[in-house]
Amino acid sequence: MDYKGIDSEEIIHKPVLLEETVNLLITDKKGIYIDATTGTGGHSSMILSTLDKEGRLISIDRDEEALIITSKRINDQRQMIMKSNFSDISLLLNKLNIEQVDGIIFDLGLSMLQLKNNYRGFSFNSDERLDMRMDRNQGQSAYEIINSYSEDRLSEIIKSYGEERFSKKIAHSIIINRKRQPINTCKELASIVIGSIGYRGKIHPATKTFQAIRIEVNNEIKELKKGLLASINVLKKGGRICVLSYHSLEDRNVKIFFKENQKKGLLKIITKKPLSPNQQEIKNNRASRSAKLRVGERL
Repeated sequence: MDYKGIDSEEIIHKPVLLEETVNLLITDKKGIYIDATTGTGGHSSMILSTLDKEGRLISIDRDEEALIITSKRINDQRQMIMKSNFSDISLLLNKLNIEQVDGIIFDLGLSMLQLKNNYRGFSFNSDERLDMRMDRNQGQSAYEIINSYSEDRLSEIIKSYGEERFSKKIAHSIIINRKRQPINTCKELASIVIGSIGYRGKIHPATKTFQAIRIEVNNEIKELKKGLLASINVLKKGGRICVLSYHSLEDRNVKIFFKENQKKGLLKIITKKPLSPNQQEIKNNRASRSAKLRVGERL
């Protein structure tokens, strides 16, 4: 597959709450850890710098482009870099003959690599074909969803995954426009949303719609639930799960999962309230402003 932009100036995703997350994650510097969303390797680099020489790190991602960049940035024999969905953690560890690990980190949502490379079809301003696939080998893209889903289904997705109160109006506008001709690019879709609801507040009018379509394309909520469940099964006693989320839908699912497993006696919640970036970090990295970190420990 052709990855345009890899050999040009690399776009490096800036990790959020980096020191706080790694400090809470690592309980045994000789242990085995999983970076379940390695991206361009920000958390992986910090984890490796903290581990002893006996420690090991498994860095996984479903985005092949991210893995190529990570393998160029990091050269460490303690690390294994592998393509995988985090929902398949148990299967992956079975293949590696590893029964349990000491910690897992999930950094959810969209990376700067995906957002800033316009050809990936995530950005409002992209003139490329609608895509939004984190794994570009998977079948269904945003183009298929926007141009084939029914009005009711589009409305439900935009409402449920985007928490957009104007979902019906936006879905109707999509249907009207695609009857004339297929909706091809992100810029076209963004214009349709703007035309249907106008500018309301500080965020771009299409933000919630794009979030919803991206979640549907990548099956993100179902994958998250599977990944969290798998993590409980592969963690050693005393091992930790660290989850960074960036919107309320993700965070709500993580919060529910932690509470349910605490009631079952499987998990101890370390962060009674989620940690958020301080004002200095938000000033240096505006993308961090909505981040929430939750940490649980296996009992």
